[in-house]
Amino acid sequence: MTTIAPELPIEVDADTGVWTTDALPMLYVPRHFFINNHIAVEQALGVEVYADILYHAGYKSAWHWCEKEAELHGLSGEAVFQHYMSRLSQRGWGRFVTEAIALTEGSATVRLEHSAFVLQLGKTGTRVDYMFTGWFAGAMDLILAASGSPLRTRAEQTQSAAEPGCDVGRFEVRPEPRRD
Repeated sequence: MTTIAPELPIEVDADTGVWTTDALPMLYVPRHFFINNHIAVEQALGVEVYADILYHAGYKSAWHWCEKEAELHGLSGEAVFQHYMSRLSQRGWGRFVTEAIALTEGSATVRLEHSAFVLQLGKTGTRVDYMFTGWFAGAMDLILAASGSPLRTRAEQTQSAAEPGCDVGRFEVRPEPRRD
């Protein structure tokens, strides 16, 4: 089944070959290529080190993307988070569903269905989708900062569809303890 998403246009510059979506330059690569590179870096650095690097890079990128999209579309609050989940779901990473969100508390639960990592790697018995974790805290913290809230958050993957007995991934966003 093919679904066309006109709300997510891909523009290709005829002179440079640069692909653009949502006014951002994009790279279009096969899933196996990306994940094979991901696994190679994971093996070289170790999962914990690589996960920490990806958390911080993903956090920063999510903050930036959500800030630009909120400005472009006149979005604020929960609408920014939902827009982000929608766009992520349209880009082949998986289907991201906000199960719960409470901005005043700085919390959210995100369900991940059809993770690109699980589709490529199968039931590994491990949490293979950790690359996404920082994305949720970055998005939440941008929303909180834009509303004037001093809260900041931390996200954690609590399950992966790659683990035995799990059909979906789950991520929890919770407020960080205050450092007064």
